[in-house]
Amino acid sequence: MIPIEHLLLGTALFLCLSVAASKLAARFGIPALLLFLLIGMLAGSDGPGGIYFDNPWLAQAVGVVALALILFAGGLDTRLDDIRPVFRRGLILATLGVSITALAVGWFASVLLGVSLLEGILLGAIISSTDAAAVLTLLRGKGVHLKRGLKPLLEFESGSNDPMAVFLTLGMIRLLQEPQLSVLNLIPMFVQQMALGGLLGYLLGKGMVLVINRVRLEYDGLYSVLMLALVLLIYGITTVLGGNGFLAVYVAGLWLGNRDFIHQRSLRRFMDGIAWLMQIVMFLTLGLQVFPSELPQVAPAGLLIAAFLIFAARPVSVLVSLAFARMQWRERLFVAWVGLRGAAPIILATFPLLAGVSQADMIFNLVFFIVLTSVLFQGTLIVPAARLLSVEARQAEQPHSPLAFVMDDGKIASDLMELMIPVDSEAVGKRILNLQLPRGVLVVLVGRGGEMIVPDGSTVLEAGDTLLLLAPPPLQSAIRDRLTRPAAIVE
Repeated sequence: MIPIEHLLLGTALFLCLSVAASKLAARFGIPALLLFLLIGMLAGSDGPGGIYFDNPWLAQAVGVVALALILFAGGLDTRLDDIRPVFRRGLILATLGVSITALAVGWFASVLLGVSLLEGILLGAIISSTDAAAVLTLLRGKGVHLKRGLKPLLEFESGSNDPMAVFLTLGMIRLLQEPQLSVLNLIPMFVQQMALGGLLGYLLGKGMVLVINRVRLEYDGLYSVLMLALVLLIYGITTVLGGNGFLAVYVAGLWLGNRDFIHQRSLRRFMDGIAWLMQIVMFLTLGLQVFPSELPQVAPAGLLIAAFLIFAARPVSVLVSLAFARMQWRERLFVAWVGLRGAAPIILATFPLLAGVSQADMIFNLVFFIVLTSVLFQGTLIVPAARLLSVEARQAEQPHSPLAFVMDDGKIASDLMELMIPVDSEAVGKRILNLQLPRGVLVVLVGRGGEMIVPDGSTVLEAGDTLLLLAPPPLQSAIRDRLTRPAAIVE
């Protein structure tokens, strides 16, 4: 039995090493999740750490809890005003795009590996979801901003495509275990999972707002505990009733994040920290679960499948899904390239292991190798791709004022935010009156050339102006995007 002191020491060292790795990743443009996985692999039985870990059930349990909390935190930070213009595109990418990717990779894998088409599609379903959130973190670390609606599109796709991948994975496992069933038998399962997931996420999300705002706890710190409990409760209730729990927590987070709730500033920061902790724990656990000595056996097939996924399946799925979208070809190509695979595929790869599916060990190792290849190859080239395809927008780093105006019940009524008007902003040359800012938003001061101007509606904005605005937190992201959005270029 390992002494508890040794466990605590090892855990602390792993967490500190992971935090340091994230700093290193941001500096050198390497996705942090790659370093988290490598740390877990090095700590395992095949690495210098020598920790033997072969428990797919525990790895899956940790991964499911972590992914649920990460998806909730992602929904909490997503503004409805941002995703509304790209909702249709994102939804098509998250459903049709994921399905096309799964089918294409499934066909290729069945031909390459000599397995059945269902087993091939199971592999394709597992690696069909993307982790664009990791890409956006990488872009922010390198100071790269994306033009137009690319950022909300990628955020919405990454937050909403995991439920479809989960459904396809479970559906393929069911067809493999019950050969008498047909694909048509999956339709009721799809309708039930998605309908219940979306409906319960919406209803329980509304209930979550009411509970947080109306309960009167004696200690502020208990609100964080309450939020964690409610997230897990939403996932548990939805899953037990036959719905998609991942979709439910994302929808609940999306609903809560776009409503006023008590202690929202501290709760948002708390969930952001929890999301990072869950990423670290999840990647370390999954890194421990894999045995690196087994990866060379699947390396040739893994490289070919990864190449097909990156250069064929993902681009085709994006081009088909966005066929009728009003987007430039450069933007479509960038979305196609940003098909980074993350933790979700590795978590889903534990499902066949626990279900006793034939070839489950090979599928797990293949998925792990494909994810590593995707992160290493695509992840390191994200920033050059954004610049090569001219989808990078010039935008100065925006400082954020710490001053906030709080109501008596603890809710933030308005927050003082500061931003600079870029040279290419469409707001340059416009009067404040013509900006059509939302009701309740006030431009308090304008800094220009070392002077502070108290503006009125007729004040004309100039490039380089620093604005001090008073705005409710839910509107700040939309306001920032509106005032820094590049002016349309007539081609």
